Amino acid sequence: MTHYSQIVIRPTVLADLESFFRFQLNEEANFLAAFTSKDPTDKPAYLEKYAKHLADPAINMQTILSGETIVGSMAKFIMHGDAAITYWLDRQHWGKGYATEALKRLLAIETTRPVFGRVAFDNVGSRRVLEKCGFSMIGTDKGFANARQAEIEELIFKLA
Repeated sequence: MTHYSQIVIRPTVLADLESFFRFQLNEEANFLAAFTSKDPTDKPAYLEKYAKHLADPAINMQTILSGETIVGSMAKFIMHGDAAITYWLDRQHWGKGYATEALKRLLAIETTRPVFGRVAFDNVGSRRVLEKCGFSMIGTDKGFANARQAEIEELIFKLA
């Protein structure tokens, strides 16, 4: 039995946002995600933004669970007219295959193709998750990363 066999995704509910907020306060996670909010410690702004996302029918927010424990979040949304995915895993659960397994499950539900994913150039773990789920790197972009207070390269991935 694999260590991530108990991974489940389910639609996110408002109460899950408390856990998600705590996850994004981790400095290492915030640095690697790079393209984050201007102030990750602003809890009211965070909760307001994601509560609106929960009400948006174009966004499919999913909570990642291992057993009864919330270990991360994942979503399909629309960016520049295209389907895109995003995910965030609690730092203590990195490297266990949870994000890869959860993304496979989301992609089975969200069948729109192509679907895109973007990662900071140096976010090796996130890049591997996309590649293990069949995404291919198709290009790069540059953007201002709030978590680094600098413009950095972002890798663009596509699943056809």
